Amino acid sequence: MIEVKGLKKVYKTTTVVDVESLTIGNNESFGLVGNNGAGKTTLFRMMLDLVKASAGVVTIDGKNVRGNDEWKKQVGSFLDEGFLIPYLTPNEYFRFVGNLHGYSADDLKSFLAKFEVIFHGEINGQNKYIGDLSKGNLKKVGIAASFIGNPQVIMLDEPFENLDPTSQIRLKELLQAERKLRQVTYLISSHDLNHVTEICDRIVLLEKGKIIKDLRGNTTLAELEEYFKA
Repeated sequence: MIEVKGLKKVYKTTTVVDVESLTIGNNESFGLVGNNGAGKTTLFRMMLDLVKASAGVVTIDGKNVRGNDEWKKQVGSFLDEGFLIPYLTPNEYFRFVGNLHGYSADDLKSFLAKFEVIFHGEINGQNKYIGDLSKGNLKKVGIAASFIGNPQVIMLDEPFENLDPTSQIRLKELLQAERKLRQVTYLISSHDLNHVTEICDRIVLLEKGKIIKDLRGNTTLAELEEYFKA
């Protein structure tokens, strides 16, 4: 379980995140939406201890993420290209991450096979450096790597951005299938209301760093569309 209490991030005089309380249960599919500048990425970065909070605490299974590495084996994430190593090929990068999790060559081959539906033959087995890949292919490499080690929590920031329509649909189906296959908690931020509401059972709307709505159920998409029309 992930718990956020009194979490704030202030830059000079501007508060970009101000979340009093948020609890995300095990095996929950959690979506985070909001306009640009709402604080979504900053919130995710604080939850991963990549940005120091001005106040408050984030815990995963009761362990404070700040200054503690115990929770990291449970969490896979991809927020941006900074998570990748540009001078490696995708396969070299997958091997590097796989080695950290004790994957054999056969383990990695089996793991990557299920991502071929989004790779389109442009990732696995190619000798192109990660730094030379398109934005969409960078996204695919990062998302695939976040699943290595079968983490209990997967955190993805704008996973559908820069993907072509076919890849978006296949990624959505892959995420849904993976959740059915094993217990996994998703935290997904997205501007794509259709995809995120299909994947996530719960949607939190963030505006100016604050939680405005916490939605569940069949009317979620309609409620979000109504909000953003206003």
